[in-house]
Amino acid sequence: QLQASGGGLVQAGGSLRLSCVASGSFFSINSMAWYRQTPGKQRELVAVDRTGARPNYADPVKGRFTISRDNTKNMVWLQMNSLIAEDTAVYYCNANIRSTYYWGQGTQVTVSS
Repeated sequence: QLQASGGGLVQAGGSLRLSCVASGSFFSINSMAWYRQTPGKQRELVAVDRTGARPNYADPVKGRFTISRDNTKNMVWLQMNSLIAEDTAVYYCNANIRSTYYWGQGTQVTVSS
């Protein structure tokens, strides 16, 4: 129900833009978010856009990443600038739809130093 895309290989200092679309029929989306996970570590929140609230960002990405949503298209994006090696991870989009959380399939982001 969630399809993410846009990952890839980029040099440190570069940019990538991730996209995620929520397909299906539903009344409203409470929030959309991006998480990331590296091997051996727990999945961590990167950024979240809750309806009616300002986006929140994890400290490591503040000032570099920007989350945005288009509610008419049920899409969320993550603009990632000034990428560093520590941003390398599988990125997952997440949507809270009527109190149920849905996950995308993940997209790999690799930052070479």
